[in-house]
Amino acid sequence: MTESIRVLIVDDSALVRGILTEILDAAPGIEVVGTAEDPYVARDRIKALNPDVLTLDVEMPRMDGLTFLRNLMRLRPMPVVMVSSLTARGAEVTLQALELGAVDFVRKPELAREQGLQDYAGELIDKIRMAAKAKVRARPGQVAPAAACAPFVTERIPERMLQSFRVTDRVLAIGASTGGTEAIKEVLLRLPPDTPGVVIAQHIPAGFSAAFAERMNRQTGLVVKEAAEGDRVMTGHAYIAPGNRHLLLAREGGRYVCRLSDGELVNRHRPSVDVLFRSVAQAAGKQASAALLTGMGADGAQGLKELHDLGVQTIAQDEASSVVWGMPGEAVKRGAASAILPLADIANALYRAATVPGR
Repeated sequence: MTESIRVLIVDDSALVRGILTEILDAAPGIEVVGTAEDPYVARDRIKALNPDVLTLDVEMPRMDGLTFLRNLMRLRPMPVVMVSSLTARGAEVTLQALELGAVDFVRKPELAREQGLQDYAGELIDKIRMAAKAKVRARPGQVAPAAACAPFVTERIPERMLQSFRVTDRVLAIGASTGGTEAIKEVLLRLPPDTPGVVIAQHIPAGFSAAFAERMNRQTGLVVKEAAEGDRVMTGHAYIAPGNRHLLLAREGGRYVCRLSDGELVNRHRPSVDVLFRSVAQAAGKQASAALLTGMGADGAQGLKELHDLGVQTIAQDEASSVVWGMPGEAVKRGAASAILPLADIANALYRAATVPGR
């Protein structure tokens, strides 16, 4: 018999601790072994209870969640799922937590609607199970600056200069889920400022995608923005799908533009990577290159296969560098990947496929 996933819940709210405990204890194969109301109590209970997964509140008394997470990932790396409020500050702090090594995040539970709580329970359970299988690596106390790990990065080109760049004639497409915010950052950091336009679908809630785009805009050498309806796809720019909306690429009047859709969930997601990749196949065909990065599930695998079958250079992140080798692993199973590469090599492969003659 498979052993249960042992979970420690860390949250200063007794109500939230109770809700999370009730949800997880009712799930087969998961056991809440303890709770803690602040990081100091959590530190002792981690030593005593040896949990497999931690849920961690972002904002707590005595020590904030980020400080605790930074210390934890330095001294005892383990899978952590952050519990975050859907606020601008909550989004920014959560993205910092993912940068420090948290595997994923869920929003704070809401009691207003029974159906909403049922959906929340399913999401929480899925993410705890995924976290238990995720690869977790020790992180330094501070994230390395871009220049230390990005061979292509130069000083940011002023916006007024980028406005003079041509409308892109090639397109790079990227899809990701669990672990994807940091994987996408690694790819964007390594792309030069003259990169063809980049379109990105990352599984992320509404309210977090704008903060993620702003963060990438500050940290990389590209102009990164949350995609808006009708945006022209320009060189040196990256467009991130808004949370809870599908991003599609269209070609109109000889140029690529972003289209947004409130259509049905695809593979349980909106935005969906499959939706983006299929639109890229239709709008750009062989003028595209695409990469499917770390993530739970299978979203994007079929879309990548459709691009591959058109003769597009398609890349799947390898298992060793993926937090979760679900989406790229499924793409490999389906024969959708022209290449299986470690994360550090993906930007160069995407860029070369889009810019080197004959590729």
